[in-house]
Amino acid sequence: MTEHHVPQVGEAAPAFKATASTGPISLDDFHGKQNVVLYFYPRADTPGCTKEACAFRDSSASFRERGVAVVGVSADDVDAQQSFAEKFHLRFPLIADTDHRVLDAYGAWGERTRPDGTKVIGVRRWTFLIDKQGTVRKVYQNVTPEEHASEILNDVETLGLN
Repeated sequence: MTEHHVPQVGEAAPAFKATASTGPISLDDFHGKQNVVLYFYPRADTPGCTKEACAFRDSSASFRERGVAVVGVSADDVDAQQSFAEKFHLRFPLIADTDHRVLDAYGAWGERTRPDGTKVIGVRRWTFLIDKQGTVRKVYQNVTPEEHASEILNDVETLGLN
């Protein structure tokens, strides 16, 4: 399996066009308007992914106040993303990246370790904080689902991205 480049701080975030639970979406939709939290998660409606998504949902007003859009990405299909969004009242887009184009562009598809220690090929639980100009400002590769939203909100303040 080919490892793809992982965008680093200071690099341009890879552009994408995709289909999300809310309809068509692209990184250009946010250019000059909002900072973006682009978070990758292994599978819709599983325990860790649900905790992470609900933490983003519960912090949505704080993200909005700071001019930050939250966008989730997994390899699930649109129906699974829409069901996940409806079940947990997730009001942010969830990209259905079944062909792995966005996952590969961010290096988020590859070997990962499950909580039980087994290694599998799949979506890595990573997040990229992207500023309004499309530059990667922070990369998160060791994510704790329950604490991740508040960690990012602190970094938005620290990095002066309001």
